[in-house]
Amino acid sequence: MKFFSLFLVFAMLFAMANAQGLMLDYYKHSCPNAEKIVARITKQYVSHVPNFAPGLIRMIFHDCAVRGCDASLLLNPTSSNNQTERTAVPNSTLRGFQIIEAVKKALETECPGVVSCADILALASRDASTTINGPSWEVPTGRRDGKVSLASEANALIPSPFADITTLKQNFAALGLNTKDLVVLSGAHTIGVGHCFIITNRLYNFTGNGDTDPALNPAYAAWLKTKCSPNPSPTSFVFMDRITPTVFDEKYYTMVTQDRGLFESDAALLNDEQTRTYVETQVKTMGATFDKDFAESMTKMIKIGVLTGSQGEIRKDCGVVNA
Repeated sequence: MKFFSLFLVFAMLFAMANAQGLMLDYYKHSCPNAEKIVARITKQYVSHVPNFAPGLIRMIFHDCAVRGCDASLLLNPTSSNNQTERTAVPNSTLRGFQIIEAVKKALETECPGVVSCADILALASRDASTTINGPSWEVPTGRRDGKVSLASEANALIPSPFADITTLKQNFAALGLNTKDLVVLSGAHTIGVGHCFIITNRLYNFTGNGDTDPALNPAYAAWLKTKCSPNPSPTSFVFMDRITPTVFDEKYYTMVTQDRGLFESDAALLNDEQTRTYVETQVKTMGATFDKDFAESMTKMIKIGVLTGSQGEIRKDCGVVNA
C-alpha cells in the first residue's frame, strides 16, 4: 500500500510537470492567427462530419495518456520494427488525423516552425466540441512535441473498454486525474460510435461458454446482436448513446443506469459509490453540471505531462520527427 501511494504521488507530479509553462494566447505575437486558423479548419471538417468531434476528443485523451500531451500519438511508424502509438490496438479506430494535418499545413504556411502539433490537437479537440454545441474550455498553449512514440506503451497505458472500476481508477490516478474526472470524461461517450468487434465477446462469449454479459440489459443485448454479428467487419459500429447519439448531453448516463452502457468500462461506473452517485445525479438533474464538469476535467487532462521551453521540438510535419 505504501509503495502504491508513492507511485501515485510520483505519477501526479509527472502529470502536472511543466504545466506552469503553458499560458493563454501563447502565440499572440509569434503567430497571431494561430487559434483562429485551428478553429476555422476544425469547424469546416466537423460541420460536414460531426463524428469527427468525438474522434478528436478521444484522440487527445489517448495522446495524453501516453507520455503526456505531446502529440506522440500522431507520429507515423517508420518501419515494421518501429510501431508507434498510432498503430496500437486502442488507436486503430481513431478518426480525425486529416484535420490535424490540414491545420498544420495551413499554420506552416502562416508561420513556419512556430505552432506545435500538441497545441493543435489540444485546440482542435475543444473547437470540435463547440462546433457541435458541446462544452467549451480554456486551452493554454506552449506545448512542444515529443520525439518518442511506442505502440507497446499505448497498448499498456490507454484505459481499456474491458476494464473494471478498480483498474480504471488506478489508470486515471496514474495520470493525476481523480475518480470524478473518470466518470466525467467517460461522459464523452454521449457522442460517437463503438465498433462491434470490441463488444463481440460481451455479446456472444462473455465467459467462454457462448453467453452474454449478464450486466447488459437483455433487451439492449438483443438489439445489439441485430447490429453486431459474431464475426463483425472491422468497420461495423453502433452509437454509444442510442438516445441522442449526436447531441452532447447527459443521456449517456441514462443509458448506463439502464444497464445499456456499451462497454464493460461503462457498466463499471455503477460499481463504485462515487461514480454511481455522479451518474445518477446527472440523470436526475438532466445534466445540470455536466458541461461545466466536463470542461473542468478536460482543462486538467490537457495539461498532463506537457513538454515546454526547450524540451521536445516543434514538428514541421505532425507525422514525422524533425530531421
